[in-house]
Amino acid sequence: MEDFIRRMPKCELHLHIEGTLEPELRARLASRNGVALPPRPAYDFHDLTSFLVGYYEGMSVLVTEPDFYDLAYAYFSRAAGEGVEYAEIFFDPQGHTSRGVAFDTVIRGLRRAQLDARRVLGLHSQLIMCFLRDFQAEYAMATLLESLPYREWIIGVGLDSDERGNPPAKFAAVFARARAEGYLLTMHCDVDQPNSVEHIRQALLEIGVDRIDHGVNILEDPELVAEVKRRGLGLTLCPVSNRFVTDGTKSTELLRLLEEGVRVTVNSDDPAYFTAYVLDNLLTVQKELDLTREHMITLQRNAIEASWAPPTVRQAFLDKLAAA
Repeated sequence: MEDFIRRMPKCELHLHIEGTLEPELRARLASRNGVALPPRPAYDFHDLTSFLVGYYEGMSVLVTEPDFYDLAYAYFSRAAGEGVEYAEIFFDPQGHTSRGVAFDTVIRGLRRAQLDARRVLGLHSQLIMCFLRDFQAEYAMATLLESLPYREWIIGVGLDSDERGNPPAKFAAVFARARAEGYLLTMHCDVDQPNSVEHIRQALLEIGVDRIDHGVNILEDPELVAEVKRRGLGLTLCPVSNRFVTDGTKSTELLRLLEEGVRVTVNSDDPAYFTAYVLDNLLTVQKELDLTREHMITLQRNAIEASWAPPTVRQAFLDKLAAA
């Protein structure tokens, strides 16, 4: 089974590119840019809040276009080695523009890495621009407007960071404008946070998202489960990262969603911090639940069908999956 999982083609839909900053690359970029790192260990945390502190501190080493290129290409190289053939990656421009790095610097480095990954590694990818929900909605709107000259490079927008006191409704106008500009929409609905179910409801029924990131607490409301199934929306679950912010991987809930016919997927989230890329997440879920090959294939079919991949990329992936 492990060999089969290693070999099968994989699609990843929930991956924060800043969360792939491995300690070695972080140290190298800090030296290259003359950035003094804080004494506290960025990769040592015990909950979502302490994780975010180290996560944003880590971003300080990303300064130039080559930094963002190196960050993204390192992820693409590792992902391709694990069998990832298509990935949709989040990036957090406000985490960089808020400290003086130009939007253009960020996206050009990422874009160049995407093109090289497709040419050299055969890995197709698309960018999803996330707004930081603990900043003001006006800053999110300004970031949205700043992104428009690069519209062809960005497939959609998302919402991440600290969810406490920052519901989806806070950003309703921003997401409405993003929809009008042609962006697809997704939102983080983090696991076991205050008002998790209400936030899922807002994302689904008020914002009208095309996908939900995390979202396992939807099981607490059968009507919302039915709505997700009716619309065929994907849920991008991240089992290993769940262990760091709540009481376990939520694999049992993943299986319930899978058996109910929800388009649930398995992803890695911030793998440098949670020490598990997508392969390890899939292996973890399989071992915890004793999943069959059919289950594993269904998870990958769910992922590509919930993705925003071009039809030709989607069909090529499904053909490889059928032959696995």
